[in-house]
Amino acid sequence: MDTTLTAILLGIVEGLTEFLPVSSTGHLILATELLGYDAERWAVFNIAIQPGAILAVAVLYWRTFWEAFIGLFRWDPKAVAFVRNLLVAFTPAVVLGLAFGDQIEVMLENATIVAWALIIGGFAILAVEHYADPQESGGVAALSLRQSALVGAVQCLAMVPGVSRSGATILGAMAMGVDRKTAAEFSFFLALPTLTGATVLQLWKHGSEIGTGAVGWGEIAIGFVVAFVVALAVIKAFVAYISRHGFKPFAWYRIVIGVAALAWFALR
Repeated sequence: MDTTLTAILLGIVEGLTEFLPVSSTGHLILATELLGYDAERWAVFNIAIQPGAILAVAVLYWRTFWEAFIGLFRWDPKAVAFVRNLLVAFTPAVVLGLAFGDQIEVMLENATIVAWALIIGGFAILAVEHYADPQESGGVAALSLRQSALVGAVQCLAMVPGVSRSGATILGAMAMGVDRKTAAEFSFFLALPTLTGATVLQLWKHGSEIGTGAVGWGEIAIGFVVAFVVALAVIKAFVAYISRHGFKPFAWYRIVIGVAALAWFALR
């Protein structure tokens, strides 16, 4: 497949799935199997375009981040609580990511793990949607330290490819009674330090490979821009949709894709 077309397709996959509870990493791994391209050759590309999706959150919520930044200088309680909650939720991923980074990379090579994680995660979403009783929470700054720490702990499940970082954090928050909108926004905000940290770590380890070989800076630039534009549209539409309709469609999507992937692996 032409490298430019592959870059565009992977940029679309990253932008579409990074903030939905369907696992962007899992979809990129399955795309490797489906499209038949050399996964090792494009592995660093997938890391390098991730900041495009991250940038979409910063652009859409720039006012929230700016107010928190300015509020810290005034030691505004709301701004302090906002930053505190993000830092507390971010910490478990840092600890486990540094401790088990090599083991996590090994799992990224296994598409079967992705398929099973998609299926199990789909049923987990259905369970949370059925049993959880989310209440209006007053925004991210109003969450308690306990809630923030537990969301951070649940986020670590997403180190297994196919689990979904956004799905784990959103549903973990909802299971503690947080309303859908606040849970989704907490997940988006938490993506900035979590994904930035993970991207920096991976680029530090594999940075010498960027721009070399058949996948160069041109493809990375295309994938970055595509991921950014698609993520902008997805985030706005996602918050509006889940506030009214919930997560069940994403659960059934995960189950169908996971089962289809397992069937395809068995038959090919």
